[in-house]
Amino acid sequence: MSLTTYILMDFWRNLRNFANSFFIIVLPTVLFLIFGVSADWNDFMLPSGAGNVSAYTLVGIAVYGAAMATTSLAGSAAVELQQGWGRQLALTGMPHGLFVLAKSIIALVMAVFPVLLINVVGYFTATQMDTGRWFATAALTVIASLPFALYGLLAGLAFRSDAAVGAASGLLVVLGFLGNNFFPLDGVLLDIGRFTPMYGVTALARYPLTDGEIMGAGEAGLGTDPLWGILLSIAAWSVVFALGCLLLQRRSTARR
Repeated sequence: MSLTTYILMDFWRNLRNFANSFFIIVLPTVLFLIFGVSADWNDFMLPSGAGNVSAYTLVGIAVYGAAMATTSLAGSAAVELQQGWGRQLALTGMPHGLFVLAKSIIALVMAVFPVLLINVVGYFTATQMDTGRWFATAALTVIASLPFALYGLLAGLAFRSDAAVGAASGLLVVLGFLGNNFFPLDGVLLDIGRFTPMYGVTALARYPLTDGEIMGAGEAGLGTDPLWGILLSIAAWSVVFALGCLLLQRRSTARR
């Protein structure tokens, strides 16, 4: 079986899974309509002048949707390998490395879907943002979802069940809340949120829009997240997830 054939077949299989597609593609768009369109304050311009509050919310929820896609698909791939699907594919002549590459490509393509749909809905509803920043935030949103492929892989390796991967995807709602994805935080919640996995990737995706400025729930101007701090947060959590995957993989190999 060729790499292209497998990617097309598995992508179509995942897309046809209604429950999976709903939570990855449709649910984030519904959340955007609730938080980023219906409220009156979404028309207010950001202090940077680069867009309105709806644009700020759009990027945050798009990051959540993209992270949901990479988490669920990478986690499912890990479960499939643990359950012996890799050995079945080996009979077709597909090496283990190509399987991982195929799953990575599928995860990234699926991550594009919620980002694309939310941006289209935002364009035709309440979002205001210039074209250059619109493309920049959309591209960074997809890139920002990559660490959560490691997060999903970690969940799949740790618990080896689809239910565990579903729970890990569900936990993203809490991480998204603490990561400032749905609406601005301030005070203690903001202080806690800065140290959670979703905060850095969301701040990076919003950087072309905010220049690092932090919006509060009741006021603007709560400070600025420097770009180096945002990148450090992403790198640190990526290392944590990667080390967890490495340790669990070694433990699984040792048991065999």
